[in-house]
Amino acid sequence: MNVFKFGGASVKDAAGVQNLAEIVRTQGKTAVVVVSAMGKTTNALEELVRHYMNKKPDKAENQLQTIRAYHEEIINGLTGNFGNAYQTLDSLATYLEQPPAGQYDEVYDQIVSLGEVLSTQIIAAYLNDRSITTNWTDARQLICTDSTFREGSVDWTETCRRIVKAVRTGVVTLTQGFIGQAPNGRTTTLGREGSDYTAAIFAYCLNADSVTIWKDVSGVLNADPKWFDETVLLEKITYQDAIELAYYGATVIHPKTIKPLQNKGIPLFVRSFLSPTAPGTVIGNYEQHLLIPSFIFKVNQVLISLHPNDFSFIAEDNLSRIFGRFAHAGVKINLMQNTAISFSVVVDGNPDRIPALLELLKQDFRVSYNEHVELITIRYYDQSTIDRVLVNKKLLLEQKSRYTVQLVVKDLG
Repeated sequence: MNVFKFGGASVKDAAGVQNLAEIVRTQGKTAVVVVSAMGKTTNALEELVRHYMNKKPDKAENQLQTIRAYHEEIINGLTGNFGNAYQTLDSLATYLEQPPAGQYDEVYDQIVSLGEVLSTQIIAAYLNDRSITTNWTDARQLICTDSTFREGSVDWTETCRRIVKAVRTGVVTLTQGFIGQAPNGRTTTLGREGSDYTAAIFAYCLNADSVTIWKDVSGVLNADPKWFDETVLLEKITYQDAIELAYYGATVIHPKTIKPLQNKGIPLFVRSFLSPTAPGTVIGNYEQHLLIPSFIFKVNQVLISLHPNDFSFIAEDNLSRIFGRFAHAGVKINLMQNTAISFSVVVDGNPDRIPALLELLKQDFRVSYNEHVELITIRYYDQSTIDRVLVNKKLLLEQKSRYTVQLVVKDLG
């Protein structure tokens, strides 16, 4: 049993769906296939949630029509019975006619999760029309989580029991990434870009032979091609290096993906859906660590510095309150550094969460912050690699360990 995962870029149009079908036909006729929302649908649904929760029905309706038109354009380029997809679009329209029920994160999960449902309903219809026997499977009935919306924690025992029972042999099992279900039946999500994690969950529960993530790049590179002209394909990576790269923000792999696979020794392949016969990268139980530096860039970051109001030291009681505030606001810390009288963190510049977080922090601390900064992480660095990324940059904060350096910078221009 193999597990394939296709991201939104791979199914952004009808040609992408047709390409997915060909890969499944030639390489994965009995695989579990996990698929994300099509193209930038998740972003579009997030915008829809904002309009809906801010009680802007006209904007919400326009956004819904844009989402509907996008999916209908893809459907029109394919063949099959797409009745289920149209029902999902109609159910979303009906949902939006009612006033919001629940807090923002709960409503977010009920709406944004439908991107994955839509994509898999369309793809299942096309695959079956192409005589690729496909069993559409609802991940919300299989991935059991707690009630933490937008960051559900998996109940592994119950999830594995359901997955083993649900997956049929001899056919394609097509399911959704990113989504699950709370004990009360409400839909949850596993965190942004969580479809990779879903693939790892299925692989772990089924003792799969391998997981393949199909991307629009040739494999795992030592830097994002958007930032570097000359990148190097990393043909083999240890689980440990992959975990480190994902933790620091390498977007090719979701941070939670590796550990379940490492626990069972399941190799993870990262391959290109544009060149499906190329070998790509394999992540596994190797001894040789990376021999070249790897660069990770996170933009639109916020550097927040905290100082006690009473000019006391940053001690354990202060840190406890700080972490409590971040947990309450649902904001993850990408870097932290403390001195005797200050504590600095770098976080994603999330407009839905940062303003509320800053207000919470101001209750106990003097707060200063820099917006629109970059966080650059270099794994296996040397001074020349540091100098390379600091050209035309102002260095605001630096943190080094034996193998990794993190730099918070701002453009000089």
